[in-house]
Amino acid sequence: SHTGAMTGSDDVLDAAFRRSGVLRVDTIEELFLMAEVLAKQPRPRGPRLMMVTNAGGPGVLATDELIRVGGELAPLSSNSLDKLNAILPSTWSHANPIDTIGDASPEKYAEAVNIALEETDTDGLLAILAPQAMTEPTRTAELLVEAAQAATIPILSSWMGGSDVAEGRAILNLAGIPTFPYPDMAARIFHFMWQYSRNLQLLYETPSPAIDVESASNRQKAVMNLLEAAKQQDRTLLSEVESKQLLAAYDIPVVETVAALSADAAVAAAEKMGYPVVVKLLSHIITHKSDVGGVLLNLVNAEDVRRAFETIKGRVSKEHGSEAFDGVSVQRMLGRGGLELILGISPDEQFGSVVLFGAGGTLVEVYHDRALGLPPLNTTLAKRMIEQTKIYKALQGVRGKAPVDVDELARLLVRLSYLVIEEPRIREVDINPLLADGNTLVALDARIILHSWNTADKDLSRPAIRPYPAEHVVERKLRSGDAVTIRPIRPEDEPLMVRFHGQLSEETITQRYGHPLQFSERIGHDRLSRLCFIDYDREMALVATPRGVADDEGIVGVARLSRVRGTNEAECAIVVVDRYQKKGLGTEMFRELLSIAKEQGIERIFGFVHQDNATMLAICKNLGFTLHHDPDHQRVEIEKTVS
Repeated sequence: SHTGAMTGSDDVLDAAFRRSGVLRVDTIEELFLMAEVLAKQPRPRGPRLMMVTNAGGPGVLATDELIRVGGELAPLSSNSLDKLNAILPSTWSHANPIDTIGDASPEKYAEAVNIALEETDTDGLLAILAPQAMTEPTRTAELLVEAAQAATIPILSSWMGGSDVAEGRAILNLAGIPTFPYPDMAARIFHFMWQYSRNLQLLYETPSPAIDVESASNRQKAVMNLLEAAKQQDRTLLSEVESKQLLAAYDIPVVETVAALSADAAVAAAEKMGYPVVVKLLSHIITHKSDVGGVLLNLVNAEDVRRAFETIKGRVSKEHGSEAFDGVSVQRMLGRGGLELILGISPDEQFGSVVLFGAGGTLVEVYHDRALGLPPLNTTLAKRMIEQTKIYKALQGVRGKAPVDVDELARLLVRLSYLVIEEPRIREVDINPLLADGNTLVALDARIILHSWNTADKDLSRPAIRPYPAEHVVERKLRSGDAVTIRPIRPEDEPLMVRFHGQLSEETITQRYGHPLQFSERIGHDRLSRLCFIDYDREMALVATPRGVADDEGIVGVARLSRVRGTNEAECAIVVVDRYQKKGLGTEMFRELLSIAKEQGIERIFGFVHQDNATMLAICKNLGFTLHHDPDHQRVEIEKTVS
């Protein structure tokens, strides 16, 4: 239900739920129904629902509701049509919903259900029964339970009516098949099940790299002078030129913009970059230039530029005083035929900084076509934001226009999200418009506002989700002479983890897991995504990569530290590819784990090492671990007090 009073923005709360994989429903009834169906039935693998009904009307109503909420009807194959034709009267619906006609026996109804369950393109089944003269609701329920025993997709039911169907409902509920009084509600709940399943799938979809998170210090150095200049003047509003310079440091493309303090300087800049140009107000006071007539477009010669300078100066000085006018900026006139987008960052009282994407231009507040996300973003999360907007369809190409490079747009959003993480002094960012024209993405205007300079660092807004802990990226030289980088794992590392597992010998696998584990099991997306997508506040995984060698070396070591919930203890585990064993890598990774454990307030770490893994046992002993032999399980428990 709506809980706007809990947070500064209900939209931001929605974004926080999506970021966490939480499904939000609208009523308390739906909340309890979802709890029931998710407890009783498996999550659907897709959105397609098959319906079997003994009455046409309820099937139509359920279909209408399914389509209304964005669901899909499962298709009926020709093979299933033939089978249904053989058992049902000629007047059956010949489509999904499968209307068995009111006088169908429980056995015929159950046969139709079994045929529907054989369809490979079906993700869920809704069985509807309306009491009619020939209906046997109890017997039909018993046969539906039998059919459901071998099903691998979720099955929901709607046994409509009162006391006549009460016994059938009880039979279905006892067998774990949720029952609903009305079929349209059941169809809606199935779609919610799919939305929840889809939320989790998308959350763990492997992103692609978009920013080098380890080089944060280089970017921060590039913008330090910009922020220092604003601090010296006690300004919280950066000029357009300064704002674009800051964005450029994060590889966000910006149109060339030149500041001009006089009409002559504006003309000189326009002549150099070529006409037509745009002239815009520069002001340390006024944040929205267009509101005061401070933007003049499509200027085609020097006379236009000179007139524009004087016009803007006169307007601003008249309304806000001469001190509000700091000159103008000049840039090439772009945007004919492209789409105008808005990208931004704004603070939220509960969730810290929030990233915005949507349709831009001067009517942005009228159309209100936007999506919100919590930083740090990755390319998967950024794409989901883009797909939530109406303008997403236009980005795919309309009326002969080339489609926009959505992948690059997603990477740009990721880089923007890291700007506010690495520069917490930034309060707001407004890029409007960002011109999107085919493969061209360029910020035409940009406005950045800083937190007040009397705000202490500890009081600056922080992201609700802990960003990548770049402070734990270290470079180490092993005793073998090999140089490695040891760093926290990233979601983008999943392909590298597949290659990593391909380099482990059977002996190493057995020593790590205690038993042979097939390669296909180790590299499954569901498994690896949960190892690569981690909450850095609750666990830590480190990977080691060689330095100064070919990229195909990839990951050569993985170390993991998992806090035991409710305690100050954590379990640790390390595995190193065979060719890097006995070089000192295990020791270095253990040392990093111990350092992180101490920082996180963990008082004791423990783990289990195979009794035949002499190398790892020696490392643990040298690092001061206590060893407890467990011959019954062919393993040694290691433990150490963190100090």
